[in-house]
Amino acid sequence: MNLTRRSFLFTALGLLLVAAKRKNYSINTINGRVSVRDLGTSLIHEHFLVDFIGADKISFDRWDRDQVLAKVVPYALEAKQAGVKSIFDCTPNFLGRDIGLLKMISHRTGLTLVTNTGYYGAVGNKYLPSWAFTETAEQLAIRWIGEFENGIEGTDVKPGFIKIGVDASPGGLYEIHKKLVQAAGLTHLKTGLTICSHTGPGAPALEEIEILRKMEVHPSAFVWVHAQAEVDKTIHTKAASMGAWISLDGIGWGDFDNYADSIHRLKRQGYLDRVLISHDAGWYKPDEPAAEFKGYTNIFSELIPRLKNKGFTQNELNQLLIENPAEAFGMRIRKL
Repeated sequence: MNLTRRSFLFTALGLLLVAAKRKNYSINTINGRVSVRDLGTSLIHEHFLVDFIGADKISFDRWDRDQVLAKVVPYALEAKQAGVKSIFDCTPNFLGRDIGLLKMISHRTGLTLVTNTGYYGAVGNKYLPSWAFTETAEQLAIRWIGEFENGIEGTDVKPGFIKIGVDASPGGLYEIHKKLVQAAGLTHLKTGLTICSHTGPGAPALEEIEILRKMEVHPSAFVWVHAQAEVDKTIHTKAASMGAWISLDGIGWGDFDNYADSIHRLKRQGYLDRVLISHDAGWYKPDEPAAEFKGYTNIFSELIPRLKNKGFTQNELNQLLIENPAEAFGMRIRKL
């Protein structure tokens, strides 16, 4: 047996062991509900299209799907060639979520795609619909639960996770963003969908966790998105120790040594099973169709070699890219 074949067999055995350990939760994808065992190598925070025009002006006629496909598909296929099987599209409603486009990308690439429900309140509330300011958390949750139960925008596609975005002042989260967190908590308790919150710094992340805990939502239902923005890495450890997911997800934009250090620190502290990684890459901009597009392969070309230099095994890499996404996003209600 040559070394190449032996290496392949050891890797295949590792994947089988990962699949055997993983609980058989399910998840909603663009093409229906599947077992999380079928997700394979997953990128949990990426974008294909983002439109920054604002919730009051956005419409599907602002982009041509064929033009978007011509730009996006080669990068998606490049990720597939690197071993990716599933991509979570984190573009929320009113920022360019387009179910028809996602179906086309999935059909042309063979990738499993997952979309979301929820509202994005960061960046001064520019991407919130008018009713987000007047409705209660309960009323917003009813809208998001409706997408889970009935499908998104008249389609049969149901969300696989909740995506919200928050901002904070020195005094803490703004009231409207507290309401988004509460709506997400209510939606989770009804649907079992995982909550991904664009947050950044550690203080608002801990505040979000506390809001959810008061609602009896376990922190394991919460993904701290853009945790790399917090320079005090002890807060990563604190949130992980509570059970939350630490999403280090800007790898499409460089700073690879810092990402490797953060992941290694969490591994040494016993929290590798709380880490999610992705690129936050893309994306097609309707107002700038010729703008640079960031691909989805830095994890494989830049980060993994650094992690291997720090002693990471193939099983540990599988944990980051296969086992953790499946555990984080498998649909079930997580209560305290």
